[in-house]
Amino acid sequence: MALSLLDWTIIASYIAFSMGVGIFFYKRAASSTEEYFLSGRTLPWWVVGTSMVATTFAADTPLAVTEFVRGPGIWQNWFWWNQLLAGLLGVFLFSRLWRRAEVLTDNELIEVRYGGKAAAGLRLFKAGFFAILYNFIVMGWVINAMASIAAVMLNVDKWAAVWICVIIALTYSLLSGFWGVVVTDMVQFVIAMVGSIVLAIIAVNHVGGMDVILEKLRSFSGEHASLEAGIQQLTNQLAMVTDSLRTAELSASLDGLKQQLSQTPIVNENTLSFIPPIPEAGFFTMTFWESPFSQFLVYMTILWWSIHNTDGGGYIIQRMSSAKDERHALLATLWYNMAHYALRVWPWIVVALASMVMFTDLGGHELGSKAGYPLVMKELLGSGMRGLLVVSFLAAFMSTIDTHLNWSASYIINDVYKRFIKPESAFENNEKAQRHYVIISKIATVVLMLLAAYTAMQMQSIEKAWKFIAAMGAGIGLVLILRWFWWRINAWTEITALATSLLITILFEVIAYFQTTAAGLEYELFGPDPVLFGVTLQFHLKLLIIVPVSIISWLVVTFITPPESEETLVSFYQRVQPGGWWAPIENKVTHTLQPVSKGFLGNWIAGVAMIWGCTFAIGNMVFGNWGLGITLLLVSMAGFAWMWKFTISKITV
Repeated sequence: MALSLLDWTIIASYIAFSMGVGIFFYKRAASSTEEYFLSGRTLPWWVVGTSMVATTFAADTPLAVTEFVRGPGIWQNWFWWNQLLAGLLGVFLFSRLWRRAEVLTDNELIEVRYGGKAAAGLRLFKAGFFAILYNFIVMGWVINAMASIAAVMLNVDKWAAVWICVIIALTYSLLSGFWGVVVTDMVQFVIAMVGSIVLAIIAVNHVGGMDVILEKLRSFSGEHASLEAGIQQLTNQLAMVTDSLRTAELSASLDGLKQQLSQTPIVNENTLSFIPPIPEAGFFTMTFWESPFSQFLVYMTILWWSIHNTDGGGYIIQRMSSAKDERHALLATLWYNMAHYALRVWPWIVVALASMVMFTDLGGHELGSKAGYPLVMKELLGSGMRGLLVVSFLAAFMSTIDTHLNWSASYIINDVYKRFIKPESAFENNEKAQRHYVIISKIATVVLMLLAAYTAMQMQSIEKAWKFIAAMGAGIGLVLILRWFWWRINAWTEITALATSLLITILFEVIAYFQTTAAGLEYELFGPDPVLFGVTLQFHLKLLIIVPVSIISWLVVTFITPPESEETLVSFYQRVQPGGWWAPIENKVTHTLQPVSKGFLGNWIAGVAMIWGCTFAIGNMVFGNWGLGITLLLVSMAGFAWMWKFTISKITV
């Protein structure tokens, strides 16, 4: 796709803006680690919330959604839609608690909530685990996605183009720290949203309208199934025929059917479904647990509360902590969840559906089904719009990369270097200490970026990398919730939960590696699923093993190890005053803050109504179901009214 002078001017203007922001905030960001990593805790809700949205809109996200839609179907987005249930915990519980905790990183809370060597060791391990292993995988798939887009859209070597993007994001991140991240996120969010909406409109008009897309896909579903059945029938006949003339005749028919199949999108009965149908097979049969509905069931009942970001997740917590007060933290997190789950997903889904009509078979494409999104861009966009869409992906890429660099560097500095290697007491004064820590932060940022780029070269599937990350932290989510609300949780509880999930997930990957190589096939990172006792362990089946084993393990360890000291528990409770099950402790503190748990259940249900109501109101209206869409929109508005009346308007700081 050739870019015009106008396209390059748009791209260059955006890059110049990003670099200008970095230069503008250089001195302010360099003044202290709190300025460099949290913008001095002074940000209003609309800046914080928009930054949350922008950073979770990476270059990989539309590609992953395209993979979902062109593969299992729209319903597969429940893999991340289910996280709204945890996101609302963030809105009504954790946004306020993290702001009260006054920590620089979420790992710092470990030595506030727990005490002794176990707490120190856990803080060190989690800092390294998330700053290095977790961040390498996340940044790796983001870089990989941007490489895919560059290769399709610009017809250039994909890694050369991405290294240019990496250097730009790295440079302004080093200059301005978190200030540069949040300010550029504001612009990046607007550009990315406008770009995706415009592309969706152009794609729909090109195909002939949304009704035409839906009609073609529904017809393709039956046609595809019929062709596959015909191919299977002819293949079986060929295996039994010995007459050469009959063999030639059947072979010609088979080739014809295969040619028709290659020109028919891979559409199944679930492609357009928001929720997969319940299978006829019984609940206790393997057929049921291999079905799409069983995946949906696991996502909705287990995944959302079990994984590592149930209490917000590192970079979301970083933004909660940067808000000017807990009311702004709550509003920011609510706006983020609305934009993240309801507002921005449907343009991606629409483009993915249009790509199924425009590009019927991407099985032989180097990038696979995720190539559908950039191919639509390449096919339909003219001068100016090409530049805008390239910038939208560049902005999405940079907003995620700069966040993960800044966040992971905060772990390396605050939870490793400052805590265990060179504490503030080693300096003559605080000013010298802060300058030193900022310099070391910048060095760590560069090293992390280089290692993440190497990881990107080892990845193929964005979707499977997402699922590996989720499995790796499954089982710890409930501990992260309970450590705020139950006094009996201790450092060994959290260590056991994380270690169990991590070890089982790695074991599954090792088994998959040996099974793949033993079959004479080439192993790809996060590629094949392991097979145990004849059952292929898809992601949701892995969760059914990881989560129960982890919970049993950490419960046993909790009750055979002593609780944290009374001094530690009283200090923590006095600091955040969360409410919950703190009977041995709560009478020993002075209550000065409103418990966040008060009225939580009503707010949580109202939040679900507001955001999923809006999500599927938009989806139904896109698909032409206006009656249901408007009804769901009214449900969404009622949910917001409840939250405003009973909670948001009453929060005082």
